[in-house]
Amino acid sequence: MTIKVGIPGSLLYYLYYPMWRTFFNELGVQVVTSGKTTKNILDQGTREALADACVPIKLFYGHVMDIKEQVDYLYIPRVVCLNGKTVYCPKFLGLPDMIRYSIENVPPIIDVRMDTRQGRFALVKAYLAIGKILGAPKSLVLRAYVKAVGILYRYNRLLRKGWSPVAAMNFLDNQVGGTDFDGPLKPSLKFAVLGYPYAIYDSFISVNLIDKLMKYGVKVITAENIHPTLLALQKNCNLPKRLFWTLSDRALKAAHYLFNQNKIDGVLHLTAFGCGPDSLLNRLIEMEAKKHSNIPFMTLMIDEQTGDAGMTTRLEAFVDMVRRRKEVH
Repeated sequence: MTIKVGIPGSLLYYLYYPMWRTFFNELGVQVVTSGKTTKNILDQGTREALADACVPIKLFYGHVMDIKEQVDYLYIPRVVCLNGKTVYCPKFLGLPDMIRYSIENVPPIIDVRMDTRQGRFALVKAYLAIGKILGAPKSLVLRAYVKAVGILYRYNRLLRKGWSPVAAMNFLDNQVGGTDFDGPLKPSLKFAVLGYPYAIYDSFISVNLIDKLMKYGVKVITAENIHPTLLALQKNCNLPKRLFWTLSDRALKAAHYLFNQNKIDGVLHLTAFGCGPDSLLNRLIEMEAKKHSNIPFMTLMIDEQTGDAGMTTRLEAFVDMVRRRKEVH
């Protein structure tokens, strides 16, 4: 019987799912995902998670609840560091244990630690450990890993061309599709949307932020659309040292790069209520925005209670303000 591994459709799903799916498929393992976020998934997660958890973590709980009965294993890697420098949010590090001990009847969790600070071949060893758990031969695991890395490279190239994760995944599956950033109106404005990918690209908790902007004739650029080399040139963003957290560091560097390029009409920072790293990140982006007063900036905060009407009103007002400002100048 084919082994089934469940991958919750949240958090690092938007950055690494094509790689993970390819790896498991090459081992002959069937991958089951929870699909798009729904109100029911969010409600389930809110009931199961700790009250002080941020909405992305609550959402992850909901995605786990949605698939836990359908799979033999859950894949929740303990992702610590993937660039040899910065680490992921502490909640990411503890996520496997949080799920294991707070949700009843969860299947075995594949929680192999991934930390490139442990050596040059740390990731290869991590994937070999995953293969061992699944009973796969070492040679097959290595071939699967090489193919998965290739898929991740292709996926990231699509993102840097302006594709959204959903469109890029569809293209890799079917070799058809487009950037899906092209709205019904010819873009007359260009906005940077900064924040964490699991908030920006989840259309439910972001209240269709990207889609709304496209309908208003706004072209969107995110940190994932910028080549890592360009972000690396920002170094520590005028701070004594770089931010500790990987995704916060990336978002801040994207903010500095985009502000300094001066080729955008506005900047939006999507932040999640209750996120510790985000409270610092938002302040740092806001400080940089004050140095570039010619580029309007707005923070949008989301939680499990965020409604469509409030988000729409704020976005419409911001877009209208930016458009009028641009016409005057």
